[in-house]
Amino acid sequence: MAEIAATAASDEVDPKTLRTVIAASSAGTTFEWYDFFVFGSLTGVISKTFFTGLPETAALAAALALFGTGFLFRPLGALVFGRIGDRAGRKGAFLATVLLMGGATVAIGLLPSYTQAGAIGPILLILMRIIQGFALGGEYGGAAIYVAEHAPSNGRGQATSWIQTSAAFGLFGALIVILLTRTAIGNEAFDAWGWRVPFLFSGVLLMVSIWMRLKLTESPEFAKLKAEGNQSQAPFKEAFGHWPNLRLVLISLVAVMFAQGAVWYTTFFYAQTFMERFLKVSPETINVLMLSITAASAVLYVVFGWLSDRIGRKTVMLFGMTLMLAAYFPGFHLLSQTLNPALAEAEAKTPVVVIADPADCSLQFDPVGKAKFLSSCDIAKSTLSNAGVSYRNEPGVAGQPALVRVGSWTVPSTDARGLTAPVAKAVKASVETRIKAALAQAGYPEKADPKRMNLPGAFGVLLVFVIAATALYGPIAACLVELFPTRVRYTALSLPYHIGTGWVGGFVPFTAFAIVTTVGDLYSGLWYPFAFTAISVVTCLLLLPETKGRRLDS
Repeated sequence: MAEIAATAASDEVDPKTLRTVIAASSAGTTFEWYDFFVFGSLTGVISKTFFTGLPETAALAAALALFGTGFLFRPLGALVFGRIGDRAGRKGAFLATVLLMGGATVAIGLLPSYTQAGAIGPILLILMRIIQGFALGGEYGGAAIYVAEHAPSNGRGQATSWIQTSAAFGLFGALIVILLTRTAIGNEAFDAWGWRVPFLFSGVLLMVSIWMRLKLTESPEFAKLKAEGNQSQAPFKEAFGHWPNLRLVLISLVAVMFAQGAVWYTTFFYAQTFMERFLKVSPETINVLMLSITAASAVLYVVFGWLSDRIGRKTVMLFGMTLMLAAYFPGFHLLSQTLNPALAEAEAKTPVVVIADPADCSLQFDPVGKAKFLSSCDIAKSTLSNAGVSYRNEPGVAGQPALVRVGSWTVPSTDARGLTAPVAKAVKASVETRIKAALAQAGYPEKADPKRMNLPGAFGVLLVFVIAATALYGPIAACLVELFPTRVRYTALSLPYHIGTGWVGGFVPFTAFAIVTTVGDLYSGLWYPFAFTAISVVTCLLLLPETKGRRLDS
């Protein structure tokens, strides 16, 4: 009878109490996602503010790498706060995370720039990003588990989908604050100092979040476990040293979280980088598009969470993975055609070829900003990459300078190695001017023409990505909670979640950008998320069990 009572514990939660639990948990998570996404949405400004001494491509690369650094530390936060949550309780763990996250974000808004303080600014920025990632590592698992352990078994998917929706609200909030600030003070002032406003605004959200979370009590599942003295004293050992639990951790990582990280961050972050960096779409237009699809996603998370309560978690998530797998390459090609048709037309009509000695070419990506890219090949490729132009590589004569062929025009590059800095800069500028002139004559646009944009078409493409992302992400919280036993649920759930979102998803912009600048094809970076999504589709189909309706105490 005790077991039956425990099973029914969450089913007997008063609906009003459940609504309070969902609201407080989702609000706190929303504010933490807001903090994290403000940085992700401002990588361009961050690169100019804190990496002034680096070349343009290296500065953006460093900012994208720093964005990924926050994700790198999320698994560590998952382990630390997971252990606290499984030993001491869910409430205290995710109350601490919001304090850390909010404090670090406000601090970023107060940091000195590279111009003001030299290397001190970037060093402090790295530290704040580490704290943000560490805090967010403990946030999601706590919020998802807290809601799930209150929710009835037949409504767990819908209830926990509000935690997923908080990501949309956080991203929406970040984008709207950025857009309003930029509109109010103008682009020049925003780049100079206005970028700090969205970070400082999070201080207000932090106070609201703390107030709401202080009103919560412990979850019924954990309270019962603690009352019986059965909470785990060694969560790490139980979660990762006991094969049945470790097997579930590995399955959840490969079958679900690989795809979640790849799909979600491609949709909401790499798409932004692609539109701004390669398609040369204005930040204002990108913000409007992202706000629109984010608003749509907020509804879709709940729809797919509800649907998973009816037909199963696995079916809904597989649909999302498979849809995105089919949409990656055609979708991004359509984005080019709808947002910068002149670029798509120029690439089709007049492809660009770089003819160079392979030994003269180095990787067109340098996250630490040490490489100067001064060989004739490097100068040619970096110019094309900065212009958002795809190119094909052909081997040239050994020892000869690189050539850039744009239709009938052939532009010789120049080697600037061994020259003094001012002379090398002048040589590089001369090559860039000649290459850009050839591109202009061939019809390659410097930026996207707003008059030729098909914004409804672009929105439609992004909406397909969003449907895939929300179908996958909407049921994930319920699925992961139902996979693991209460004793180690916080620890076992949080680690694969944050490896998937942090190491796979967080590095999508970073890695995809690296691949593009190295290979020369604007779409080649998509192979990174495509590969992880494909692995998950196969693994999910073969190994992931259906969890809908499972008892949380079993």
